[in-house]
Amino acid sequence: MYDFVESLEVEGGRSSKTAENYTHYLERFSDFAGDISVEHITSDMIRKYRLWLNRYKNDNEETLSLNTQSYHLIALRGFLQYLTKRDITSLSPNKIELPKTVRKQVTFLHFDEVERLRAQIDTGDEAGLRDRAITELFFSSGLRVSELCNLNRDHINTSRREFMVRGKGQKDRPVFISDAAADTLEKYLDARTDSLAPLFISYSRNAGHVDTSGEYRRLTPRSVQRMISKYARLAGITKHVSPHTMRHSFATDLLMNGADIRSVQTMLGHSNISTTQVYTHVTDEHLREVHEKFHSD
Repeated sequence: MYDFVESLEVEGGRSSKTAENYTHYLERFSDFAGDISVEHITSDMIRKYRLWLNRYKNDNEETLSLNTQSYHLIALRGFLQYLTKRDITSLSPNKIELPKTVRKQVTFLHFDEVERLRAQIDTGDEAGLRDRAITELFFSSGLRVSELCNLNRDHINTSRREFMVRGKGQKDRPVFISDAAADTLEKYLDARTDSLAPLFISYSRNAGHVDTSGEYRRLTPRSVQRMISKYARLAGITKHVSPHTMRHSFATDLLMNGADIRSVQTMLGHSNISTTQVYTHVTDEHLREVHEKFHSD
């Protein structure tokens, strides 16, 4: 099993986080099946495992969502594919069918809501300038929160308003930002009194020891989550707003203004077009509203 997980990173180019998740899912299968040889994995065992996953509860009596159950089965199917490629006898991976999942409704902010959120940020100090730069960058680029937090100063070119980012699957993609985002970033960097490498740092008193690279003060995804939620509440936005909501807002704004879905797929870093197509449900509803408002009976 662990050879398979290592192959995900070495041969498949997957991230260490993906490998960690696969390890967790496969160890859960091992908890269910016990110490058995791979040739003893059967269709009946998989049926019982699916039932076990569906009934599983953790120490807090919480069950697994249908999506999480699917991730467990995807990891197991990947492991069986790995065995098949190496001519190791086991159950055919085709014997594992994934449950049909209902894709969650995409939550996004309209442009006026983004403006209301940004208006709540007091840019009178470094922390405020940082927060404004983060919100501008999110809506301008569609970055994932992990990608944003991993940025260093030297990754950004505010003059060209573009840079490269390494996303999921260790794949690089170009990122473009608006004049407003570039301007806000420059103001934030000009106000910085440190020489630390991370683009966004923590100003908390509990930031801890600072090494020469500033890694201990690099802003975390959790901190960004709290920051975005705070300004959304101050703006009177009742929907749940997260960094991913800003990413959704970026994609939706592009599509509503005429961008083609393939370009949006590239800018979001989606490896599969079906992942991007979730946004067409949102824009289809927008088109319906336009039709009803402007079309004559």
